Amino acid sequence: MKITHLGHACLLVETDSARLLLDPGTMSSFDPVRDLDAVLVTHQHADHLDVERLPALLAANPGARLVVDPDTATAVSGLPEVHQVAQVGDRLTFGGTTIDVVGGLHAAVYGAVPGCTNSAYLLDDGALLHPGDSFFVPDRSVDVLAVAIDGPWLKLAEAVDYVRAVAPRIAVPIHEGGTSEPEKYAGMLAAFAPAGVVSRLVVGEATSV
Repeated sequence: MKITHLGHACLLVETDSARLLLDPGTMSSFDPVRDLDAVLVTHQHADHLDVERLPALLAANPGARLVVDPDTATAVSGLPEVHQVAQVGDRLTFGGTTIDVVGGLHAAVYGAVPGCTNSAYLLDDGALLHPGDSFFVPDRSVDVLAVAIDGPWLKLAEAVDYVRAVAPRIAVPIHEGGTSEPEKYAGMLAAFAPAGVVSRLVVGEATSV
């Protein structure tokens, strides 16, 4: 599997049988990506879904299936008419690659601020977990975990606890578009997570994991 971090929460994932783009948001650089089989959106927030740039992305990737969570399907104005709503418990298939839809809710932002649905995506029975904006811990082992390191809904200690709870072989820091010091945040995650687990990807560079 190859992973390319395209900024913030956006990942291009290449398996032996599929090219998948997750969370193409306003803080990410995904416009040149081609030959996609799917575009998967965890939730409705703009930093995970740039609805203005989405039509051009889909036009350039006519074979790509757009998959969104339930609240995105009803709450986002301008969402392309052709899309699939992913429900928790669904298993999606792209070529020989499977994606289990897990989780269900965005992490609490603050107090009584209303939440929204959040579809975490678990690839190939645990090869990769993209949790969106959640701390969902699956009931199986995870090889590679994408973990948020900055945002109004988390503190870094929670990211450390999340890595320890999931216990992946590799933890890839994401969701850093709101900070001017991503290296510092990733370094702090690495300092408190189990030794050797955190691996920061170079943005725009495909990395085999």
